Amino acid sequence: MHRGKVLDLSLSRFRSLAKGEVTIEIVHHNGGAAAIPLFEDGTIALVRQWRYPLARYSLEIAAGRIEPGDTPEQTAARELEEELGLRASNFRKLAEFNVAPGYCEERIYVYLATGLVRSVQKLDDDEEIESVQMPLADALELVRRGEIDDAKSVVGLLMASTTVLGSALLP
Repeated sequence: MHRGKVLDLSLSRFRSLAKGEVTIEIVHHNGGAAAIPLFEDGTIALVRQWRYPLARYSLEIAAGRIEPGDTPEQTAARELEEELGLRASNFRKLAEFNVAPGYCEERIYVYLATGLVRSVQKLDDDEEIESVQMPLADALELVRRGEIDDAKSVVGLLMASTTVLGSALLP
């Protein structure tokens, strides 16, 4: 139905035992990868960027689309440098999950990035990103209050809390 720069949309038919032939729309997406940089002092860096569909700024973990031929870890490393100007010597996978399996193939991989060194931000033409550094516990409080509401960021930060702090700080 549609071929785009970021995603494709198709109609598929399948036979349901209960309802016979059913048509559904499917969003096709290469998937994405994200990185949460953890500094030696226990702080992390997030990105604050304008999200046009939401008509507001969103505080999120650094992430991007997996390009053909790239691995999720390569994507996480690329996005970490592009969006936050950081390179990491270690990536530990925290999670991988389907975004919306009822209509979308997209799968996201989230990594904890350590062994950080400063590099140079390499933003895409359409990106305006502010780097925000804070303690992981503060980011979890923003999740609890609903101020961080992006799914990949919520999942990633909760998983990071179990890895870094030993248990999630949310009730």
